[in-house]
Amino acid sequence: MDFSSVRATLDSKSYDKVADVCDNLMLQVAADGIAYQDDWPYAIHLLAHFYVHDINSARFLWKSIPSSIKESQPEVTAVWKIGQKLWLRDYAGVHEAIRGFDWSQDVQGLVAAFSELYTKEMFQLLLSSYSTISIKDTALFLGMNEDDATNYVLQQGWTVDPASQMLIVKKQPVVTEQKLDHSKLQRLTEYVFHLEH
Repeated sequence: MDFSSVRATLDSKSYDKVADVCDNLMLQVAADGIAYQDDWPYAIHLLAHFYVHDINSARFLWKSIPSSIKESQPEVTAVWKIGQKLWLRDYAGVHEAIRGFDWSQDVQGLVAAFSELYTKEMFQLLLSSYSTISIKDTALFLGMNEDDATNYVLQQGWTVDPASQMLIVKKQPVVTEQKLDHSKLQRLTEYVFHLEH
């Protein structure tokens, strides 16, 4: 079985394309009638779906994995634990599932990239949802200990209220650039003029 396209995509760190490469390769080998189940990189395939927020495709892939593979490859089961936590929106549990397994060399890069992406997404969630939040809750969402979480958000411009030990969220200013295109303004003026006369 030739997984060079999957390996090349992983090596180029194009993690957002790995799921499509795996899906297309799986369809190709299935159409050719090649038995692929024993050699298929299910852990990478599942993680790649999580990376692009396609939990439904990951669920269907999980259901199609033979039970013998699930039992003989603990890494596949460990990846699925991440998926279960994502499905349940157990934010802290996702981080625990990531840290709770000794990942193989093949999967480490994708796991690290997913973990980093997930932490950034959780930070954006906190940023848009809260004006103040406890250090403990922030640490849970970001999958860090309280000191690391505090340092992380302080670097992002947040502040700590010493009296309440709450983090004060610094909202990012919304920058909207409106470029005035004179040709568009001219066409609009002509259109309105035409409607009035």
